[in-house]
Amino acid sequence: MPDTLVHKPLKGGEFLVKDTSPESTFIPEEFSEEQLMIQQMASDFMDNEIYPKREQIENKEPGLTPSLLERAGELGLLGAHMPEEYGGMALETNTNTLIGEVLGPSGSWIVSFAAHTGIGMLPILYYGTEAQKQKYLPKLVTGEWKSAYALTEPGSGSDAMGAKTRADLSPDGKNYILNGQKMWITNAGFADLFIVFAQVGGDKFTGFLVERTTPGLTFGEEEHKLGIHGSSTRMVFLENVQIPAENVLGEIGRGHLIAFNSLNIGRFKLGAMTIGGSKKSITTAVQYANERIQFKKPIAQFGAIQYKLAEQVIRLFAAESALYRTSNLMQVMEQHLHSEGDSFGDAKRKAAQEYAIECAILKVVGSEVLDYVVDETVQIHGGMGYSEEASPARAYRDARINRIFEGTNEINRMLSVDMLLKRAMKGELDIVGPAWEVQKELASMPSMDRPDGLYAEEKKAVKEFKKAVLMTAGAAAKLQMDGQLNLEEEQEILMNVADMLFEAFVSESLLLRVEKLHDMPGKAAEQDLYEAMLQVYLHDATSRMTRFGTDALASFAEGDLLRTLLMGLKRFTKYPAKNVKQLRRKIAARLVEANEYCF
Repeated sequence: MPDTLVHKPLKGGEFLVKDTSPESTFIPEEFSEEQLMIQQMASDFMDNEIYPKREQIENKEPGLTPSLLERAGELGLLGAHMPEEYGGMALETNTNTLIGEVLGPSGSWIVSFAAHTGIGMLPILYYGTEAQKQKYLPKLVTGEWKSAYALTEPGSGSDAMGAKTRADLSPDGKNYILNGQKMWITNAGFADLFIVFAQVGGDKFTGFLVERTTPGLTFGEEEHKLGIHGSSTRMVFLENVQIPAENVLGEIGRGHLIAFNSLNIGRFKLGAMTIGGSKKSITTAVQYANERIQFKKPIAQFGAIQYKLAEQVIRLFAAESALYRTSNLMQVMEQHLHSEGDSFGDAKRKAAQEYAIECAILKVVGSEVLDYVVDETVQIHGGMGYSEEASPARAYRDARINRIFEGTNEINRMLSVDMLLKRAMKGELDIVGPAWEVQKELASMPSMDRPDGLYAEEKKAVKEFKKAVLMTAGAAAKLQMDGQLNLEEEQEILMNVADMLFEAFVSESLLLRVEKLHDMPGKAAEQDLYEAMLQVYLHDATSRMTRFGTDALASFAEGDLLRTLLMGLKRFTKYPAKNVKQLRRKIAARLVEANEYCF
């Protein structure tokens, strides 16, 4: 694998105002032999342990999911991201991302795995005392113990800080007494350890480590859910649950840091898993399209089906490009922080926090790509897709939760813009300067020069997308500073700007990948396919940018200001029209020939 420390990474959100070189970007085609061996090991685990037992997992066969977690622990999969001193493998971020992708298609089981390895382990690594880490992490790494994360309550979901569960210090100061209830708790049916959030004294949001055998801890029945039937989801009741004071996780009143920083990496991991799920679903779709005969030929030969197959591939390939771009940014940051003296856990936490904006983007984009892919796989299967006898129906149901998990997509859209603006206000990002340059450009005559060079039109389009975001966000921010707009009450505008931001990031990530592939040995034969994906994506992204921008601008501007801004938007969304029909047919033909996802 290339030395990722050669290049200094951009700061989180800085992609909007600075260029990135293909050389500094990691793409999946660069995996080392060692990483591919780990990928194969994870794939073998899926083939041997998960896929043959899908029905039993779906039906919650007693003890099966915990036993599969233990098997994953034996292979090192539960501790791949943990330090060696606690029994982990301490693999770098790109390899852990690959593991998450490979395990992604496991349906209900991946929910149990993700809850255990992510929000069930990372808070202890990030915020636990050394005694807490030594006591719990080795057991969680092997799978001897399973973990759960108890945050949500009947009255607090997205507003996590509104939790009502109380924790009161006992008169002798040795214990905390917890009372309250939690809901939608994944792994609650078998977890040995719960990370529970409660208000100390009623107003200090704090994390606690609560063992299953603690008296007063009881559980509701298994929830009946739309999808992910095989995952355990129960309510957790705490009635005078007494735990030792040393089981406080982190600092009193600082539980929000645990919750928020755990969610950053949770969003990233969810993005990785949705990529794997999408690849599996595309393979299911193309294999059926090749087998299903209608009007005396396979339906894969029909243009309408080819459109669906190609569009599945294009959206996935673009999202995957953004995933590994971000993965490598975090990896480089972790290495940098570790070299400066940060512990393994602190380096991971700070890197995820640095790229919180990108993690939110990946969560939204990945979950919505997967939703598109499984929906079209059902459609390609026709009536069989609606039958529970085939796999598409289950994948369709299972995928829906991802737009709710780890903060809803609406929350993540608004958070991404909010984090960007706050970083700018704190001076952590210089957005004002570039936004002002865009304003000056609007007052000048457009250049009539045609771009030249490799991917010149595509590079220009991506650069202009960023200008469109800066123009739109900058105009809204200025009105807010002038007291004419309150963005906190304008969620529709924030979501429009977020969608523009997401398009800019994913478009650039795809462009960087295609640029890098151009110069990679052995990739020339398929370069026209990569270029076809890039052209179709930018063609469609241009239309989406225009729509999102127009909706946002018309929501807060009027008169001459609106006309000026709309002219600017038109100026910044001028990627030339492409024959997307032919480009999609070329992509679909390759997929149909391979009879599986092959890009």
